[in-house]
Amino acid sequence: MSLPFINTVAQNKYQAFNGFISFFSSAPLEDIYAENEKVKSLIDLSTNEVAFVITISGFQFKKSLMQEHFNEKYMESHKFPRATFSGKLVSSADLKTSGVHQVMVKGDIEIHGVKKTIEIPGTINNKGDNLTAESEFDLKTADFDIKIPKLLIKNIAEKVLVKVKLEYKANKVRDNINQDMKQPG
Repeated sequence: MSLPFINTVAQNKYQAFNGFISFFSSAPLEDIYAENEKVKSLIDLSTNEVAFVITISGFQFKKSLMQEHFNEKYMESHKFPRATFSGKLVSSADLKTSGVHQVMVKGDIEIHGVKKTIEIPGTINNKGDNLTAESEFDLKTADFDIKIPKLLIKNIAEKVLVKVKLEYKANKVRDNINQDMKQPG
């Protein structure tokens, strides 16, 4: 996957290399929480395009056994090492102006080898040379062919709450993100 804006440099292009994403799953027997600070993202405010790359094995859990099961049994991170998103920011406001803007983000998310079109709410805070983007939304594991054994259905919820927070800087866009977006998996 490659977006045409990734190899260009302009004032309206922003990048994040250490973004934050977490997920929370509440089930009758156990809550599961994990964080990942290996999120790379680009936003082009001249086209409102946005792209993300998330390293699946970058999710950190409090219990090492949960992390092992997440990577080996559920997400199969050896087969599907990253999740991606590519889409557009939709807003009635001019996102190039300073201030906090409510947006909808619509595009294709790919997790566990399954691509799905989603639309989620978010906020963009434009501070000139910096942007902050935040969003909170639910995803269903079944939508991405993530199988939960019947024996563990009370341990793992079918729906997870995802929270995203990214700090972007206006900067020369580096080719390594473009390479991450092109790699399979």
